[in-house]
Amino acid sequence: MRNSIVVFAFAFLGAAVLCAGCSRKPSSVTPARTTTGAAGGATVSGASSLVYARDIRDRLSRLPRTPIDYDHALLDEKETQTVHKLIDASRFMNDIFLRQVAEKNPQLRSRVAAAARNDVAARWALALFDVHKGPWDRLKENEPFIGTEKKPPGAGFYPTDMKKEEFESWVSSHPADKEAFQGLFTVIRRQGPGLVAIPYSKVYRDALEPAAKHLREAAAATGNASLRDYLTKRADAFFSDDYFASDLAWMDLDSDIEVVIGPYEVYEDALFNYKASFQSFVTVRDKAESEKLSVYAKHLPDMERNLPIPDEHKNLKRKFESPIRVVQEIYTAGDARRGVQTSAFNLPNDEKVREAKGSKKVLLKNVMDAKFRQSGGPIAQRTLVQAEIPNISFDAYFNHTLFHELSHGLGPGIIRGPDGKRIEARLLLKEIYSTIEECKADVTGLWNILFAMDRKWLSGFQEPQLYATYTGLMFRGMRFGIDEAHGQGTAIQWNWFREKNAIVPEAGGRFSTDRARFREAIRSLANELLMIEATGDYARGKTLLEKYGRSNAEIQSVIARLSDIPVDITPAFVGAGEQ
Repeated sequence: MRNSIVVFAFAFLGAAVLCAGCSRKPSSVTPARTTTGAAGGATVSGASSLVYARDIRDRLSRLPRTPIDYDHALLDEKETQTVHKLIDASRFMNDIFLRQVAEKNPQLRSRVAAAARNDVAARWALALFDVHKGPWDRLKENEPFIGTEKKPPGAGFYPTDMKKEEFESWVSSHPADKEAFQGLFTVIRRQGPGLVAIPYSKVYRDALEPAAKHLREAAAATGNASLRDYLTKRADAFFSDDYFASDLAWMDLDSDIEVVIGPYEVYEDALFNYKASFQSFVTVRDKAESEKLSVYAKHLPDMERNLPIPDEHKNLKRKFESPIRVVQEIYTAGDARRGVQTSAFNLPNDEKVREAKGSKKVLLKNVMDAKFRQSGGPIAQRTLVQAEIPNISFDAYFNHTLFHELSHGLGPGIIRGPDGKRIEARLLLKEIYSTIEECKADVTGLWNILFAMDRKWLSGFQEPQLYATYTGLMFRGMRFGIDEAHGQGTAIQWNWFREKNAIVPEAGGRFSTDRARFREAIRSLANELLMIEATGDYARGKTLLEKYGRSNAEIQSVIARLSDIPVDITPAFVGAGEQ
């Protein structure tokens, strides 16, 4: 396996600098010299005085460059032309996201790219920079691999020297600023002795203007009225910072081209989880696969009623419109294309849109297939006892991904805060929200699969296959980094299920599952996570993370045995000209 990883890594360098999405200019290099330094122990440095971690090639091998193509027969010539305009618009999401990760990123990347012309170490560093969208390794708790500077917890959304206490003190003493400061679509900057919120439309206008131009060109090119409506409204939203109307239009989108572009996820803001990052997914709908799954959306009200929490906390007034799309990925950009790649997404995140319209679940089947073949399946085979290996199932993995996304749209959303006013649970849970929400979606996804199995809505695999596949793939999630929302959420589950003896250690560092205990362990953890969100109880959430969201000797021992298996993939989109 290691040989194929190394081959992928060297192939990666041949085109990654051009295609990874942070730049549209290629670089070529020649060898550099080796020294010792801070980042990653031994380091490599070139004449530019930049210092790089010596193990960059090994880090690249953990995310091997993997060609991702789609069935071109799904689109006609006119639609294909529209897709290319959407790809052109999407490239600017890379430029914005790079600045959202760190304001200094564009300048640093330019320095590394210049050094890469004559320095092979810089060339490797540039490739890894483009994978992680910055000089910090997302698989190693954001350890720097270029230089020694730590990543600011507030990324590029806040002044790098600003502490949480300063922000909260400002909002407390300037209540008129609260909405703008906590808003999804502003950055916080210093202004004299104080702080100020600046809208995205102003901060990123240089990239939003050409992106909007390409969106309008795509709108003019398409023959689909719903796609034209969405693209036109989204282009307008770039300059108003009001995404509500275009999110509603996206929910109504009925097109073979499934695209979403704009600011959505809040993971990058590790300070508060307040600020949304720009991203883009350009995909093509697989109608036949989508129709197979549409039945589940009809049962969302039943799933809400079945949640293991008191009725007073169930969100039965929320709209349960929930289109499900199975798609093939054509191109991604920005926050959708950094480090570990997503298998699916559930948008919009805005609770006002969810209450008015629901949310849409999009499963990226060609990406899921590549991830399962390259890392998920091999990890499960190495961590389960021999008797459970036949139970490893792509269908179980695929359906849990679906039910994970369905479950994002279930449970508490806007709740009663301590002052009796309605508020999003996200705002009360602050920086722990993303971990709690991802963990909730995982666990309630399992709970809802069991519910669907019990009622014969779901077939194709059985309970033992669900538990074996899920247990085997948990180490895949923890290898993403337990400081990251998905990885820490998985650690919570692993430690909880181990404590409840749903997962049992066996000889040789392998594990078996206890079917009788697994269902109750799922129920109890789902209850804990849902109640944290229902009450907005930050202290309770922190206690859960501190007790269960940690690595331990057992986890580390298993992960050490997986070092020759890729952690994930780095996509090379054939349809976008990335060879």
